[in-house]
Amino acid sequence: MYASELAEEEERTRKRAPWGVIALVLLTGLALIRNGSGEFDAGPPQPASAAASDTRVEGGDGAAAGVTPLPYSVPDRVGIPAIQVDAPMMPVGLDADGWVGAPPPEDPNLAGWFTGAVSPGEKGTAVVVGHVDNQQGPAVFYGLGALKKGNKVDVHRQDGKTAVFEIYGIEVFEKDDFPGDRVYASKGSPELRVITCGGGFSKQNGYEGNVVAFARMTGIR
Repeated sequence: MYASELAEEEERTRKRAPWGVIALVLLTGLALIRNGSGEFDAGPPQPASAAASDTRVEGGDGAAAGVTPLPYSVPDRVGIPAIQVDAPMMPVGLDADGWVGAPPPEDPNLAGWFTGAVSPGEKGTAVVVGHVDNQQGPAVFYGLGALKKGNKVDVHRQDGKTAVFEIYGIEVFEKDDFPGDRVYASKGSPELRVITCGGGFSKQNGYEGNVVAFARMTGIR
């Protein structure tokens, strides 16, 4: 790695926020008012208990054997075939209050990559966020809670490579008891977290929790 590349990597590392600081406020700005009728009134699907990650194995070596971590590259599209997600991505960082930003709610089919973490495919845990709904109806990650273990997440990157991740857990956590270390800690290999709002909902407080999909990289296309 050239000296200039090392300097860029060190700068990215310095800009990465400490997970313990942002865990409790992550995505609290995504609690939007549901409206509409029919299925949408029932709220988004919630993870089944059988989809919870197994804490006995989730800290293992992560990536499938023979899968080499990728270098840094900005992601530009995410696909989750099981819930018909095919969405462009934009970078998001921390706002003035230290909260993780989110894509503009006016565009329901837009996901965000948190630039304070690694890029998807790099060694470490990458973070992708998106709205569950907006005032017009369901948004990009409305169906996230319906995912099951074994479902795939494809993240296309600007270097032309697609990092393929496999879901090994999907859970909902209360925002005031969010397990930041468990969700964000590096497993020593390329992992991905896809996060949106979920849990109970009230017009006064919005969504009470976050749905988190845990995934590890299993291939590269």
